[in-house]
Amino acid sequence: MDPLKIAVIGGGSTYTPELVEGLLAGAVAVREIALVDIDARKLGIVGGLAQRMAAGTDTRVTLHADRAPALDGADVVVTQLRVGGLAARVLDERIPLAHGSIGQETTGAGGFAKALRTIPVILEIDREMAARCPEAWLVNFTNPSGLIAEALRLHGRGRAVGLCNYPLTLKMRAAAALGVDETRVALAYVGLNHLSWARVLVDGTDRTPELLARMIADPVLRDLPGYAFSPALLQRLGLIPSGYLRYYYDATKMLREQQAAPQTRGERVQEVEAQLLARYADPALREKPAELQERGGAWYSTAAVRLIRDLWSATGGEHVLNVPNGDAVPFLPPSVVVEVPARVVEGTITPLPAVMLRRGVSYLAGQPLPAAVEELMSRVKAYELYTVAAAVTGDRVLARKALRAHPLFAHRPAVIPALLNELLTAHRAYLPQFFEG
Repeated sequence: MDPLKIAVIGGGSTYTPELVEGLLAGAVAVREIALVDIDARKLGIVGGLAQRMAAGTDTRVTLHADRAPALDGADVVVTQLRVGGLAARVLDERIPLAHGSIGQETTGAGGFAKALRTIPVILEIDREMAARCPEAWLVNFTNPSGLIAEALRLHGRGRAVGLCNYPLTLKMRAAAALGVDETRVALAYVGLNHLSWARVLVDGTDRTPELLARMIADPVLRDLPGYAFSPALLQRLGLIPSGYLRYYYDATKMLREQQAAPQTRGERVQEVEAQLLARYADPALREKPAELQERGGAWYSTAAVRLIRDLWSATGGEHVLNVPNGDAVPFLPPSVVVEVPARVVEGTITPLPAVMLRRGVSYLAGQPLPAAVEELMSRVKAYELYTVAAAVTGDRVLARKALRAHPLFAHRPAVIPALLNELLTAHRAYLPQFFEG
Protein backbone atom coordinates (compact mmCIF):
# COMPACT_ATOMS: atom_id res chain seq x y z
CA MET A 1 0.00 0.00 0.00
CA ASP A 2 1.05 3.61 -0.48
CA PRO A 3 2.17 5.46 2.65
CA LEU A 4 -0.82 6.83 4.57
CA LYS A 5 -1.75 10.27 5.78
CA ILE A 6 -3.17 10.06 9.28
CA ALA A 7 -4.96 13.01 10.88
CA VAL A 8 -5.24 13.05 14.67
CA ILE A 9 -8.02 15.26 16.04
CA GLY A 10 -7.05 16.10 19.58
CA GLY A 11 -3.38 15.89 18.64
CA GLY A 12 -2.40 18.00 21.66
CA SER A 13 -3.38 15.15 23.97
CA THR A 14 -0.63 13.86 26.21
CA TYR A 15 -1.46 10.41 24.77
CA THR A 16 -0.22 11.48 21.33
CA PRO A 17 3.47 10.50 21.75
CA GLU A 18 2.27 6.94 22.44
CA LEU A 19 0.39 6.91 19.13
CA VAL A 20 3.24 8.57 17.23
CA GLU A 21 5.71 6.01 18.57
CA GLY A 22 3.51 3.20 17.26
CA LEU A 23 2.99 4.80 13.85
CA LEU A 24 6.75 5.31 13.44
CA ALA A 25 7.57 1.70 14.35
CA GLY A 26 7.11 0.50 10.78
CA ALA A 27 4.06 -1.79 10.87
CA VAL A 28 2.23 0.85 8.82
CA ALA A 29 3.87 3.07 6.20
CA VAL A 30 2.95 6.66 7.07
CA ARG A 31 3.87 9.70 5.00
CA GLU A 32 2.26 12.31 7.27
CA ILE A 33 0.85 12.56 10.77
CA ALA A 34 -1.29 15.71 10.90
CA LEU A 35 -1.96 16.78 14.49
CA VAL A 36 -4.95 19.05 15.08
CA ASP A 37 -5.85 20.81 18.32
CA ILE A 38 -7.65 23.99 19.37
CA ASP A 39 -5.29 24.40 22.32
CA ALA A 40 -2.29 26.12 20.72
CA ARG A 41 -0.05 25.70 23.77
CA LYS A 42 -0.58 21.96 24.10
CA LEU A 43 -0.35 21.43 20.35
CA GLY A 44 2.97 23.25 20.26
CA ILE A 45 4.44 21.25 23.14
CA VAL A 46 3.11 17.81 22.16
CA GLY A 47 3.57 18.45 18.46
CA GLY A 48 7.13 19.61 19.01
CA LEU A 49 7.97 16.33 20.73
CA ALA A 50 6.23 14.38 17.95
CA GLN A 51 8.29 16.20 15.34
CA ARG A 52 11.51 15.43 17.21
CA MET A 53 10.46 11.77 17.44
CA ALA A 54 9.89 11.68 13.67
CA ALA A 55 13.13 13.45 12.76
CA GLY A 56 15.21 11.33 10.40
CA THR A 57 12.27 9.14 9.35
CA ASP A 58 10.17 9.23 6.17
CA THR A 59 7.18 10.52 8.15
CA ARG A 60 6.39 14.22 8.37
CA VAL A 61 4.53 15.57 11.42
CA THR A 62 2.46 18.69 10.77
CA LEU A 63 0.58 20.86 13.27
CA HIS A 64 -2.80 22.51 12.63
CA ALA A 65 -5.24 24.71 14.52
CA ASP A 66 -7.79 24.17 11.74
CA ARG A 67 -9.06 20.73 10.74
CA ALA A 68 -9.34 21.44 7.01
CA PRO A 69 -5.70 21.02 5.89
CA ALA A 70 -5.29 18.00 8.15
CA LEU A 71 -8.37 16.26 6.72
CA ASP A 72 -7.56 17.03 3.09
CA GLY A 73 -6.33 13.78 1.57
CA ALA A 74 -6.32 11.87 4.86
CA ASP A 75 -6.59 8.08 4.76
CA VAL A 76 -7.37 7.67 8.46
CA VAL A 77 -8.72 10.16 10.98
CA VAL A 78 -8.12 9.29 14.63
CA THR A 79 -10.36 11.15 17.08
CA GLN A 80 -9.10 11.42 20.65
CA LEU A 81 -10.62 14.74 21.67
CA ARG A 82 -12.06 15.94 24.97
CA VAL A 83 -14.75 18.61 24.63
CA GLY A 84 -14.33 20.98 27.55
CA GLY A 85 -10.95 19.53 28.51
CA LEU A 86 -10.13 17.99 31.85
CA ALA A 87 -12.01 20.75 33.64
CA ALA A 88 -15.22 19.35 32.14
CA ARG A 89 -14.21 15.85 33.19
CA VAL A 90 -13.85 16.99 36.79
CA LEU A 91 -17.38 18.43 36.65
CA ASP A 92 -18.64 15.13 35.23
CA GLU A 93 -17.16 13.45 38.28
CA ARG A 94 -18.03 16.00 40.96
CA ILE A 95 -21.62 16.91 40.05
CA PRO A 96 -23.06 13.36 40.20
CA LEU A 97 -21.34 12.79 43.56
CA ALA A 98 -23.18 15.79 44.98
CA HIS A 99 -26.42 14.02 44.01
CA GLY A 100 -25.41 10.70 45.55
CA SER A 101 -24.48 9.14 42.21
CA ILE A 102 -21.25 7.67 40.82
CA GLY A 103 -19.08 10.23 39.06
CA GLN A 104 -17.13 8.61 36.21
CA GLU A 105 -16.26 9.82 32.74
CA THR A 106 -17.81 6.91 30.82
CA THR A 107 -20.35 5.37 33.19
CA GLY A 108 -23.56 6.82 34.55
CA ALA A 109 -24.32 10.53 34.60
CA GLY A 110 -20.71 11.56 33.96
CA GLY A 111 -20.45 9.50 30.80
CA PHE A 112 -23.88 10.78 29.79
CA ALA A 113 -22.74 14.41 30.09
CA LYS A 114 -19.56 13.71 28.16
CA ALA A 115 -21.58 12.06 25.38
CA LEU A 116 -23.90 15.08 25.10
CA ARG A 117 -20.90 17.36 24.59
CA THR A 118 -18.95 15.07 22.32
CA ILE A 119 -21.40 13.50 19.89
CA PRO A 120 -22.24 16.73 17.98
CA VAL A 121 -18.53 17.50 17.53
CA ILE A 122 -17.69 13.99 16.27
CA LEU A 123 -20.62 14.12 13.84
CA GLU A 124 -19.40 17.50 12.59
CA ILE A 125 -15.95 16.00 11.96
CA ASP A 126 -17.52 13.08 10.10
CA ARG A 127 -19.51 15.49 7.91
CA GLU A 128 -16.35 17.43 7.11
CA MET A 129 -14.63 14.16 6.22
CA ALA A 130 -17.39 13.49 3.69
CA ALA A 131 -16.23 16.58 1.80
CA ARG A 132 -12.45 16.44 2.34
CA CYS A 133 -11.57 12.74 2.63
CA PRO A 134 -14.74 10.75 1.84
CA GLU A 135 -12.99 7.37 1.71
CA ALA A 136 -11.09 7.82 4.96
CA TRP A 137 -11.79 5.71 8.01
CA LEU A 138 -12.70 7.47 11.24
CA VAL A 139 -11.12 5.53 14.11
CA ASN A 140 -12.58 6.84 17.34
CA PHE A 141 -10.81 6.54 20.70
CA THR A 142 -12.81 9.32 22.35
CA ASN A 143 -14.90 8.23 25.32
CA PRO A 144 -17.62 7.15 25.70
CA SER A 145 -16.52 5.16 22.67
CA GLY A 146 -19.60 2.95 22.36
CA LEU A 147 -22.03 5.86 22.48
CA ILE A 148 -20.02 7.74 19.86
CA ALA A 149 -19.94 4.66 17.62
CA GLU A 150 -23.73 4.43 18.01
CA ALA A 151 -24.11 8.08 16.98
CA LEU A 152 -21.88 7.55 13.95
CA ARG A 153 -23.88 4.45 13.03
CA LEU A 154 -27.11 6.43 13.08
CA HIS A 155 -25.91 9.72 11.60
CA GLY A 156 -22.50 9.16 9.96
CA ARG A 157 -21.02 8.20 6.59
CA GLY A 158 -20.68 4.51 7.41
CA ARG A 159 -16.86 4.45 7.52
CA ALA A 160 -16.24 4.68 11.25
CA VAL A 161 -15.23 2.26 13.96
CA GLY A 162 -14.94 2.58 17.72
CA LEU A 163 -11.73 1.33 19.32
CA CYS A 164 -10.85 0.84 22.98
CA ASN A 165 -7.54 -0.33 24.44
CA TYR A 166 -9.23 -2.44 27.15
CA PRO A 167 -9.80 -5.68 25.14
CA LEU A 168 -6.18 -5.81 24.01
CA THR A 169 -4.99 -4.99 27.53
CA LEU A 170 -7.07 -7.88 28.88
CA LYS A 171 -5.65 -10.21 26.24
CA MET A 172 -2.07 -9.20 27.09
CA ARG A 173 -2.63 -9.63 30.81
CA ALA A 174 -4.29 -13.02 30.35
CA ALA A 175 -1.41 -14.20 28.16
CA ALA A 176 1.10 -13.14 30.81
CA ALA A 177 -0.88 -14.82 33.59
CA LEU A 178 -1.03 -18.09 31.64
CA GLY A 179 2.59 -17.88 30.52
CA VAL A 180 1.86 -17.98 26.79
CA ASP A 181 2.58 -15.68 23.86
CA GLU A 182 -0.30 -13.32 23.17
CA THR A 183 -0.53 -14.50 19.57
CA ARG A 184 -1.87 -17.82 20.91
CA VAL A 185 -4.63 -16.09 22.90
CA ALA A 186 -8.10 -15.21 21.66
CA LEU A 187 -10.97 -13.66 23.55
CA ALA A 188 -14.54 -14.91 23.34
CA TYR A 189 -15.84 -11.46 24.11
CA VAL A 190 -19.27 -9.87 24.34
CA GLY A 191 -20.62 -6.56 25.55
CA LEU A 192 -20.81 -2.86 25.04
CA ASN A 193 -17.88 -0.51 25.51
CA HIS A 194 -16.80 -0.55 29.18
CA LEU A 195 -19.54 -3.11 29.84
CA SER A 196 -18.13 -6.45 28.72
CA TRP A 197 -17.41 -10.06 29.64
CA ALA A 198 -14.89 -12.51 28.22
CA ARG A 199 -13.62 -16.06 28.14
CA VAL A 200 -9.96 -16.70 27.36
CA LEU A 201 -8.92 -19.29 24.76
CA VAL A 202 -5.36 -20.50 24.13
CA ASP A 203 -4.84 -22.29 20.82
CA GLY A 204 -8.62 -22.71 20.72
CA THR A 205 -8.89 -24.32 24.16
CA ASP A 206 -10.95 -22.53 26.80
CA ARG A 207 -8.62 -21.73 29.70
CA THR A 208 -11.13 -19.54 31.55
CA PRO A 209 -11.84 -21.98 34.41
CA GLU A 210 -8.13 -22.29 35.17
CA LEU A 211 -7.59 -18.54 34.96
CA LEU A 212 -10.57 -17.79 37.19
CA ALA A 213 -9.40 -20.35 39.76
CA ARG A 214 -6.01 -18.67 39.87
CA MET A 215 -7.57 -15.21 40.14
CA ILE A 216 -9.74 -16.36 43.05
CA ALA A 217 -6.77 -17.91 44.84
CA ASP A 218 -4.35 -15.03 44.25
CA PRO A 219 -5.48 -11.54 45.38
CA VAL A 220 -2.80 -9.93 43.18
CA LEU A 221 -3.87 -11.79 40.04
CA ARG A 222 -7.51 -11.01 40.85
CA ASP A 223 -6.87 -7.47 39.56
CA LEU A 224 -6.25 -8.87 36.06
CA PRO A 225 -9.39 -7.26 34.54
CA GLY A 226 -8.57 -3.88 36.10
CA TYR A 227 -10.45 -4.41 39.35
CA ALA A 228 -10.37 -7.11 42.03
CA PHE A 229 -13.89 -8.51 41.94
CA SER A 230 -14.98 -10.77 44.79
CA PRO A 231 -14.37 -14.51 44.47
CA ALA A 232 -18.11 -15.10 44.88
CA LEU A 233 -18.91 -12.88 41.89
CA LEU A 234 -16.24 -14.49 39.70
CA GLN A 235 -17.54 -17.95 40.57
CA ARG A 236 -21.12 -16.94 39.87
CA LEU A 237 -20.32 -15.34 36.51
CA GLY A 238 -17.87 -17.95 35.23
CA LEU A 239 -16.59 -15.11 33.04
CA ILE A 240 -13.93 -12.43 33.30
CA PRO A 241 -15.77 -9.11 33.71
CA SER A 242 -14.40 -5.79 32.52
CA GLY A 243 -13.00 -3.74 35.38
CA TYR A 244 -15.53 -1.04 34.53
CA LEU A 245 -18.30 -3.35 35.70
CA ARG A 246 -17.30 -2.48 39.27
CA TYR A 247 -19.56 0.56 38.89
CA TYR A 248 -22.50 -1.85 38.54
CA TYR A 249 -21.51 -4.87 40.62
CA ASP A 250 -19.96 -2.83 43.45
CA ALA A 251 -21.87 0.41 42.96
CA THR A 252 -22.35 1.23 46.66
CA LYS A 253 -18.69 0.63 47.43
CA MET A 254 -17.55 2.71 44.45
CA LEU A 255 -19.79 5.60 45.43
CA ARG A 256 -18.50 5.61 48.99
CA GLU A 257 -14.89 5.48 47.84
CA GLN A 258 -15.42 8.36 45.43
CA GLN A 259 -17.16 10.47 48.05
CA ALA A 260 -14.32 9.85 50.52
CA ALA A 261 -11.48 10.41 48.03
CA PRO A 262 -9.53 13.69 48.37
CA GLN A 263 -9.59 14.18 44.59
CA THR A 264 -11.30 12.70 41.56
CA ARG A 265 -9.50 10.78 38.86
CA GLY A 266 -9.85 13.83 36.61
CA GLU A 267 -8.11 16.02 39.15
CA ARG A 268 -5.27 13.52 39.41
CA VAL A 269 -5.00 13.38 35.63
CA GLN A 270 -4.71 17.19 35.57
CA GLU A 271 -1.63 16.88 37.76
CA VAL A 272 -0.16 14.09 35.62
CA GLU A 273 -0.82 16.05 32.44
CA ALA A 274 0.95 19.14 33.78
CA GLN A 275 3.97 17.01 34.65
CA LEU A 276 3.96 15.34 31.23
CA LEU A 277 3.72 18.63 29.37
CA ALA A 278 6.69 19.92 31.34
CA ARG A 279 8.66 16.85 30.25
CA TYR A 280 7.50 17.10 26.65
CA ALA A 281 8.65 20.72 26.47
CA ASP A 282 12.27 19.70 26.99
CA PRO A 283 13.89 20.21 23.56
CA ALA A 284 16.33 17.37 24.30
CA LEU A 285 13.49 14.84 24.68
CA ARG A 286 13.08 12.74 21.54
CA GLU A 287 11.11 9.74 22.74
CA LYS A 288 7.99 8.90 24.76
CA PRO A 289 8.88 9.34 28.45
CA ALA A 290 8.28 6.55 30.97
CA GLU A 291 6.03 8.87 33.00
CA LEU A 292 3.34 8.52 30.30
CA GLN A 293 2.42 5.13 31.76
CA GLU A 294 0.75 6.86 34.72
CA ARG A 295 -1.66 8.57 32.34
CA GLY A 296 -3.20 5.16 31.55
CA GLY A 297 -4.15 3.81 28.14
CA ALA A 298 -2.03 0.65 28.09
CA TRP A 299 -1.68 -0.83 24.58
CA TYR A 300 -3.50 2.16 23.06
CA SER A 301 -0.91 2.60 20.32
CA THR A 302 -0.70 -1.12 19.58
CA ALA A 303 -4.47 -1.40 19.20
CA ALA A 304 -4.60 1.57 16.83
CA VAL A 305 -1.67 0.55 14.65
CA ARG A 306 -2.82 -3.06 14.31
CA LEU A 307 -6.30 -1.93 13.25
CA ILE A 308 -4.97 0.57 10.71
CA ARG A 309 -2.59 -2.06 9.33
CA ASP A 310 -5.36 -4.61 8.84
CA LEU A 311 -7.70 -2.10 7.19
CA TRP A 312 -5.17 -2.09 4.33
CA SER A 313 -4.08 -5.73 4.58
CA ALA A 314 -5.05 -8.58 2.28
CA THR A 315 -4.63 -11.07 5.13
CA GLY A 316 -6.24 -8.94 7.83
CA GLY A 317 -6.76 -9.85 11.45
CA GLU A 318 -9.22 -10.10 14.32
CA HIS A 319 -9.93 -7.18 16.64
CA VAL A 320 -12.46 -6.43 19.36
CA LEU A 321 -14.28 -3.35 18.09
CA ASN A 322 -17.38 -1.22 18.53
CA VAL A 323 -19.35 -2.04 15.39
CA PRO A 324 -22.94 -2.67 14.27
CA ASN A 325 -24.10 -5.97 15.72
CA GLY A 326 -25.27 -7.96 12.73
CA ASP A 327 -25.70 -11.52 14.02
CA ALA A 328 -22.96 -11.33 16.66
CA VAL A 329 -25.29 -10.89 19.65
CA PRO A 330 -28.69 -12.41 18.86
CA PHE A 331 -30.53 -10.97 21.87
CA LEU A 332 -29.89 -7.39 20.65
CA PRO A 333 -31.17 -5.80 17.42
CA PRO A 334 -28.81 -6.36 14.46
CA SER A 335 -28.37 -2.63 13.82
CA VAL A 336 -27.13 -1.46 17.23
CA VAL A 337 -23.45 -1.09 18.12
CA VAL A 338 -21.84 -3.76 20.27
CA GLU A 339 -18.25 -4.45 21.34
CA VAL A 340 -17.32 -7.85 19.89
CA PRO A 341 -14.57 -9.58 17.91
CA ALA A 342 -14.58 -8.59 14.25
CA ARG A 343 -12.66 -9.62 11.18
CA VAL A 344 -10.84 -6.69 9.56
CA VAL A 345 -9.41 -7.06 6.06
CA GLU A 346 -8.94 -4.68 3.11
CA GLY A 347 -11.36 -1.98 4.22
CA THR A 348 -14.08 -4.31 5.50
CA ILE A 349 -15.10 -4.94 9.10
CA THR A 350 -17.27 -7.97 9.79
CA PRO A 351 -18.49 -8.73 13.32
CA LEU A 352 -18.00 -12.38 14.25
CA PRO A 353 -20.62 -14.47 16.06
CA ALA A 354 -19.90 -13.78 19.72
CA VAL A 355 -22.92 -15.46 21.27
CA MET A 356 -24.62 -18.63 20.05
CA LEU A 357 -28.34 -19.05 20.77
CA ARG A 358 -29.62 -22.56 21.46
CA ARG A 359 -33.18 -23.22 22.67
CA GLY A 360 -33.50 -19.69 23.96
CA VAL A 361 -30.23 -19.79 25.94
CA SER A 362 -27.18 -17.73 24.94
CA TYR A 363 -23.75 -19.35 25.00
CA LEU A 364 -20.31 -17.72 24.98
CA ALA A 365 -17.53 -20.11 23.91
CA GLY A 366 -19.83 -23.04 24.56
CA GLN A 367 -20.83 -21.98 28.08
CA PRO A 368 -24.22 -20.51 29.06
CA LEU A 369 -24.27 -16.73 29.31
CA PRO A 370 -25.92 -15.60 32.56
CA ALA A 371 -29.34 -14.06 31.98
CA ALA A 372 -28.24 -11.09 34.10
CA VAL A 373 -25.58 -10.28 31.51
CA GLU A 374 -28.19 -10.10 28.76
CA GLU A 375 -30.43 -7.94 30.93
CA LEU A 376 -27.69 -5.46 31.82
CA MET A 377 -26.53 -5.14 28.21
CA SER A 378 -30.09 -4.58 27.01
CA ARG A 379 -30.80 -1.91 29.62
CA VAL A 380 -27.58 -0.01 28.98
CA LYS A 381 -28.17 -0.17 25.22
CA ALA A 382 -31.60 1.43 25.74
CA TYR A 383 -29.89 4.20 27.72
CA GLU A 384 -27.33 4.67 24.92
CA LEU A 385 -29.99 5.05 22.23
CA TYR A 386 -31.87 7.67 24.24
CA THR A 387 -28.59 9.50 24.93
CA VAL A 388 -27.64 9.68 21.25
CA ALA A 389 -31.09 11.03 20.40
CA ALA A 390 -30.85 13.64 23.17
CA ALA A 391 -27.36 14.73 22.11
CA VAL A 392 -28.43 15.24 18.50
CA THR A 393 -31.74 16.99 19.20
CA GLY A 394 -31.17 18.83 22.49
CA ASP A 395 -34.45 17.37 23.73
CA ARG A 396 -34.56 17.44 27.53
CA VAL A 397 -37.37 14.90 27.63
CA LEU A 398 -35.15 12.42 25.83
CA ALA A 399 -32.28 13.30 28.16
CA ARG A 400 -34.42 12.48 31.19
CA LYS A 401 -35.54 9.23 29.54
CA ALA A 402 -31.89 8.32 29.00
CA LEU A 403 -31.02 8.70 32.66
CA ARG A 404 -34.19 6.89 33.76
CA ALA A 405 -33.21 3.97 31.51
CA HIS A 406 -29.76 3.71 33.06
CA PRO A 407 -29.46 0.88 35.61
CA LEU A 408 -27.64 3.12 38.10
CA PHE A 409 -30.77 5.29 38.37
CA ALA A 410 -33.37 2.51 38.39
CA HIS A 411 -34.12 2.99 42.10
CA ARG A 412 -33.36 6.72 42.30
CA PRO A 413 -35.44 8.47 39.61
CA ALA A 414 -36.18 11.39 41.92
CA VAL A 415 -32.63 12.73 41.62
CA ILE A 416 -32.70 12.91 37.83
CA PRO A 417 -34.35 16.34 37.21
CA ALA A 418 -31.99 18.29 39.49
CA LEU A 419 -28.93 16.30 38.38
CA LEU A 420 -29.73 16.79 34.70
CA ASN A 421 -30.33 20.51 35.15
CA GLU A 422 -27.02 20.98 36.97
CA LEU A 423 -25.06 19.04 34.36
CA LEU A 424 -26.61 20.95 31.46
CA THR A 425 -26.06 24.30 33.19
CA ALA A 426 -22.46 23.51 34.10
CA HIS A 427 -21.65 22.56 30.49
CA ARG A 428 -23.87 25.14 28.80
CA ALA A 429 -20.99 26.51 26.70
CA TYR A 430 -20.68 23.10 25.00
CA LEU A 431 -24.39 22.25 24.79
CA PRO A 432 -26.04 24.90 22.59
CA GLN A 433 -28.58 22.35 21.35
CA PHE A 434 -30.22 22.36 24.80
CA PHE A 435 -30.43 26.13 25.14
CA GLU A 436 -31.07 27.60 21.71
CA GLY A 437 -34.52 28.02 20.21
